[in-house]
Amino acid sequence: MSVLADRFGRVARDLRVSLTDRCNLRCTYCMPEEGLAWMPREQQLTDAEVGRLIRIAVEQLGVTQVRFTGGEPVIRRGLTGIIAAAAALKPRPKLSITTNGIGLDRLAAPLRDAGLNRVNVSLDTLSPARFQQLTYRDRHADVLKGLAGAARAGLTPVKINTVLMRGVNDDEAPELLRFALDHGYELRFIEQMPLDAQHQWDRHQMVTAEAILASLEPFGLVADSVSRGTAPAETWLVPGYVDAAGNPARVGVIGSVTRPFCGDCDRTRLTADGQVRNCLFATEESDLRGLLRSGGSDAAIAKAWQVAMWGKRAGHGIDDPSFLQPARPMSAIGG
Repeated sequence: MSVLADRFGRVARDLRVSLTDRCNLRCTYCMPEEGLAWMPREQQLTDAEVGRLIRIAVEQLGVTQVRFTGGEPVIRRGLTGIIAAAAALKPRPKLSITTNGIGLDRLAAPLRDAGLNRVNVSLDTLSPARFQQLTYRDRHADVLKGLAGAARAGLTPVKINTVLMRGVNDDEAPELLRFALDHGYELRFIEQMPLDAQHQWDRHQMVTAEAILASLEPFGLVADSVSRGTAPAETWLVPGYVDAAGNPARVGVIGSVTRPFCGDCDRTRLTADGQVRNCLFATEESDLRGLLRSGGSDAAIAKAWQVAMWGKRAGHGIDDPSFLQPARPMSAIGG
């Protein structure tokens, strides 16, 4: 079997598949209140095309994990079928989804039955009023229902992704962690990254990993002895707490900006319109949709994917004066 290797010895085994650039929220760090110009339907990969690319990645290129992202992937009508097709592959990849949680209460069980293993749910505040301020939507209760629904369906560990913003919700870190611990969820704080559509990201206003950990000092966190491997999150044990499975409770911090983990990155990304991105912050993409629709063979598609990954840079370069924010925002790239 071939692999998705780059010039620096890294091998991509984790595939992030964006299923849509559309979303039913308007998170301020992602897109403007009025939304964006959505991708025309004819440019978006069909369910069959998504399934074929995942099959090539798993069967020919050594991918072992597939995470479905958006926009908001739950609004993709063919989601259950796409997951079922991926779950039927051999070797079977681990399947997860990153979602805002809206609608997950009714979809969690069908997604589990289709083969989904786990979910990450984005939640930046415990305040309904603040949630509406952040997302321009009154859907906070729906997100909480989605979290509970995922736990009931056994999509564990249920992980929460939280982005803290200075002067907006950075006072909530301890409360958010306590909420996660009380419900058996696993919390991940993520540094805000320069991936907003408005291009208004300001490093000086970002809540750093160091500041996040300082706010959690009352919990007496203990460094996790388990190696994180290629996982993006550094994790700490929370004394006195266990998770839903009875294991020591953990909290993670993903310091993409101030504690980059580029040297261990094992991810390859596929956009909803069939473009390979070898890095979240890449400024170039490689077109697989064109190959698909022009009759390209599986072997030709696999080779093009390998070439795309071979050109991956050593790091994202955010600290470099020449760094340019990607033209596509997070909603169009996929997390």
